[in-house]
Amino acid sequence: MKTEKTFSLGGALTINRMGYGAMRITGKGIWGPPENKPEALKVLKRAVELGVNFIDTADSYGPYVSEELIAEALHPYPKGLIIGTKGGFLRSGPGEWNIDSSPAHLKEALHGSLKRLKLDTIDLYQLHRIDPKVPAEKTFVFLQQAQQEGKIKHIGLSEVSVEQIKMAQQFFKVVSVQNMYSVSNRKWEDVLEYCNAHNIAFIPWNPINAGNLEGLAALKKIAGLHNTGIQQIALSWLYHHSNNILLIPGTSSVAHLEENIKSVLVELTESDMKELDSLVAAKA
Repeated sequence: MKTEKTFSLGGALTINRMGYGAMRITGKGIWGPPENKPEALKVLKRAVELGVNFIDTADSYGPYVSEELIAEALHPYPKGLIIGTKGGFLRSGPGEWNIDSSPAHLKEALHGSLKRLKLDTIDLYQLHRIDPKVPAEKTFVFLQQAQQEGKIKHIGLSEVSVEQIKMAQQFFKVVSVQNMYSVSNRKWEDVLEYCNAHNIAFIPWNPINAGNLEGLAALKKIAGLHNTGIQQIALSWLYHHSNNILLIPGTSSVAHLEENIKSVLVELTESDMKELDSLVAAKA
């Protein structure tokens, strides 16, 4: 399979498959301002300089801090830059995440994101979570109406099953799905396959499965063969695994950002891919 460098989001927006996730430019526990604001602003600017044209964020990162920093660093936005944000979480403190995907909350969240990002329309608005306390149809109708009003161009979902994607598609075109996924955590393989078959972008969060040491030996071995780091191999595997995968590794460091961007230059062999694929087979 030829590895493509870009993906057409919704058949309309050309995205470079190596993007940037702007969660880590906030404070500890994804709460409050960053410890080093100048560095956070440099990371955003450097990402764009290195060819990133897709930045993923959410109103809950900070909350609000990530969106505010993106606007401060990059507005007026360069042509072709796509900012995807999300709504559906309330924050009550560091590390605390409470789902609220009611139309009332999403209306407030969406309007806030538009204001903070200094946009009239958000290119990609993603539902952070389906709320078990709210009928999904009510949430989907709100997103459908917001799209019809021109506040949202494209709509995506996060942490959803194939059945939930199909339900949402009765209300709007789903152009992206953001689920937890990595070389050693493939719970959502069926969702990835469904998205690939229907030209839906798949955006893995926690793409290096931070803190999971299973399979470390294989990653270390292949990293050594390519004279690079374990994280770069994990990202490169995702990049080569499926052409509908958009990468959004996050960092608050320019040096780390540059290392992540270089991961797409790592040419994994067929043998490398098979060995990394075996990590999951060994766990099964």
